[in-house]
Amino acid sequence: MPADLGLTTWNWVSPLTDDDLPGVLRRIKEIGYDRAELPFETLDGFRPAYARELLEEIGLGCTTVGAITADRDLLSDDPAVSGHGRDFLLGAVDAAAELGSPVMSGPIYSAVGRCWLQTADERKRDLATLVERLAPIAEHAAERGVVLGLEPLNRFETSFINLVEQGLEVVERVDSPGLGLLIDTFHMNIEERSIGDAIRMAGGRVVHVHACENDRGTPGAGHVPWAEVAQALADIAYTGPVVIETFNPRIETIARAVSCWRDFAPSPEHLAEEGYAFLRDLLG
Repeated sequence: MPADLGLTTWNWVSPLTDDDLPGVLRRIKEIGYDRAELPFETLDGFRPAYARELLEEIGLGCTTVGAITADRDLLSDDPAVSGHGRDFLLGAVDAAAELGSPVMSGPIYSAVGRCWLQTADERKRDLATLVERLAPIAEHAAERGVVLGLEPLNRFETSFINLVEQGLEVVERVDSPGLGLLIDTFHMNIEERSIGDAIRMAGGRVVHVHACENDRGTPGAGHVPWAEVAQALADIAYTGPVVIETFNPRIETIARAVSCWRDFAPSPEHLAEEGYAFLRDLLG
C-alpha cells in the first residue's frame, strides 16, 4: 500500500484562515501529497465546513493538530485553565470530525514550553490527574470517529512526556479507542536512544506520524536515521498518515513558539517538494 503522505499548512502560513485555504490546499495537492495538516491555533481561525468543501473539491484528505497554550493546560491547578483546555480539546475534536480528519493530535497534556521539576510522588499525582481529565475527552473523540494522538515532546518543550514509553503509560491507563500516540521524529531524535525500538514499543498504539528532520528542515537533508524509521513503521504494520511538520520562521509568532530562528530550506516550496520526493521514495 502506498504511503499516506501529508504536509502541514504551517509551512506557509499561521494562523490559517479561510482566505489562505484555497491556495495552500491546491499547492499541497499539486505537489502530490495525499493530505494537508490543518492546525487549530484557535477554534475560529477557519471554518471547518468550508475547509471540508475545498478538500473534497480538490481531492485531498486532512489531519489536524491542536496548539496547547498556557491557558489550555490540562494539568493546571487552576480550574479555569484546565477547564479551558478541556473545552478547547472537545471543540478541536468536533472540528476534526466535521473536517473528516481521522486524528486530532498534539501535546494534549500541558502547555508547550512549560517545564518543571517533579518528585516521583508529584509525577504520580500529575499522571493520575491527566488520566482523569483526558479520559472523557478521549471517549468523546471515539464517539465522533476521531482519535486523539498524544505527542511526546523534547525536554526543551516539556518536562512531562518526552519518551514514547511515557506517552504509552498515559494511553494505556486511559485505555480508550479515542486515544493513541503521535510520534514525531524531530523529538525522538533528541530523546530516544533508538528511534526504531521506540516505534516498535509503541506498536499498534501509533495513530499518527510526523516525519521531521532533526533541524525541522527537509526530510532526508539531516541525520535522522530514515531507513531505521521506515523499517520500524513496516515492522508495526503502520499504514496511517505520515506528515511533514515544519514551521515558517518568517512568521514571528511561530518562530517564538517553537524556537525557529532561521530558514530550514531555500524556500517553503523547496522543502515541500523535496520532502515529498524523499518520503515517497523512502516509504513507497
